[in-house]
Amino acid sequence: MQIRMDEKDGISVFRMNGDIDINTSPEVKRSFDDAIKQKREKVVINLKDVSYVDSSGLATLVEILKNLRAYGGKMKLTNLSSKVRGLFEITKLDKLFDIVGEEDEAVASF
Repeated sequence: MQIRMDEKDGISVFRMNGDIDINTSPEVKRSFDDAIKQKREKVVINLKDVSYVDSSGLATLVEILKNLRAYGGKMKLTNLSSKVRGLFEITKLDKLFDIVGEEDEAVASF
């Protein structure tokens, strides 16, 4: 799993590459610890290069969202593959998360 964070117009953009599963979930969570400690209010997670998410990966993303919302932060997911998007729809998490098509669109929507 590779995770890169950039700033774009004052918004934290996380780009992930690899699977989000039981093995990588702790690393994913750690990568957001600083953003949460700094109380970043606007976060975009680009999942363009993520082809697989398991239940622990979903739980990690829910936990990150919960931690951001605790202080008023907002998070948007973007560039989901059809397979990953289907997983969010089956689990009804597409109702919980703000899912946007493209990264630039997500950044502009804040």
